[in-house]
This record gives sequence, structure tokens and C-alpha cells, in this order.
Amino acid sequence: MDERQRPLVIAFDVMETLFPIVPLEARFTAAGLAPGTVRLWFERTLRNGFALSAGGGYRPFAEVAVGALLDVDGHRLTEPTVRELVGAIAELEPRPEAAAALRLARTAGPRVVALTNGSADTTGALLGRTGLDAHVERVISADEVRRWKPAPEPYLHAAAACGVPRARLALVAAHAWDVEGARRAGLTTGWSSHLEGLFPQVFEPADVSGADLVDVVEGLLER
Repeated sequence: MDERQRPLVIAFDVMETLFPIVPLEARFTAAGLAPGTVRLWFERTLRNGFALSAGGGYRPFAEVAVGALLDVDGHRLTEPTVRELVGAIAELEPRPEAAAALRLARTAGPRVVALTNGSADTTGALLGRTGLDAHVERVISADEVRRWKPAPEPYLHAAAACGVPRARLALVAAHAWDVEGARRAGLTTGWSSHLEGLFPQVFEPADVSGADLVDVVEGLLER
């Protein structure tokens, strides 16, 4: 622990932090896609979104995701089929401890928001369908600043939208790149190792690390 203060707001990343994408595999393989396509598709989606932001461009998550899956598939599936597969994100279920982590954060005092590269509408509907919206004050989307995380703009916008200093906003994420982007923007950071296992040595460590989301929230609340 460093000298940072306890967060006033805790922002949770959404995809692969609160919601695993592995269950999409069954839908993808049923459509004739090769096993492992879900991971390749999602990584390609992130890569393309990051590259657009780095070059000063922007496309919404859904558009980038559809394009990435068309490319990964070699344009064999029709675009309507691909859009349906990407739309299956709306049917995902949260991690087992997701509700407990959000509840713990909210009842301990900090406000809770979601910070996503996806759209606010889609994310809000996902949180609502699974009951997680009961713990989340609002969804803040990269669409609002037309830059994908880990560019600084989404993190800075989140702090401004919540009306708190950057250091009093904590990001909880399972992606190390997201934690690194938040750290460079001046946020407090919490990394859950449930997805990646080991934190990359090339990045500065997160302020708090844990085996799952509850562990991370508990660490942030101890500050």
C-alpha cells in the first residue's frame, strides 16, 4: 500500500472483469467457427480499437467487434449472423463473486460505477438483466469521449463525471493494460488476477492486487 487515500468512487471494468466471455464459445462453435475463436476475436477487437485511438480515430465497440469477427472468420459468415453472434454479449452471466464485490464496495461507502469501452446502453441492459445495476450508480462509456481505454481520456472523463479527484477514483479491472492506462491517468488501481494470472513486469504494479474481485475491493477499502 502507498500513501493514496481510500477511493470515493470505485469504477469496474465490464468485459472479462465482471462478465467472462468464455461462454460465447458454444455459440461461436455452433455457428461453425473454430474452437478458440472467441479469444482471438476479442483480442482482435481490442487491438483494432486501441489502434484507432492511438492514431486519433474512433469507432464504437459494436462496429469494431463485428468487423473483427468478419475478418477472423474470413468473411464466410454473413454480416447478420456475425452481428447476432456479437450481440450474444447481452446474454452473458457475471462472475460468481461479481455481485458480492459490487455490494461490498457500495455498502462500504464509495460510489460504484462501470467504466467500459462498450456502449452505455448495451452495458446498462446487461447489468440490468443480471441484477448488478442495483449496485451501480451509472455506466460511463468510452463513446462519451471517443477514445478507447487505455487512452487517458476515458479515465479522466470518469473522474470528472463523478466529480472526484483522479486519485480518489479507483479502477478495478482484470486486464493489466486497463490498470496501466488508469495508473498513467492518475487513478488508484486494483487488478484481479482471475483472467491473466500474472501481472506483466513491463508495467508498474497495481496499487492493489487480488485473486478475485472481492479480494481487490477489500484491499481498496483498507486504504
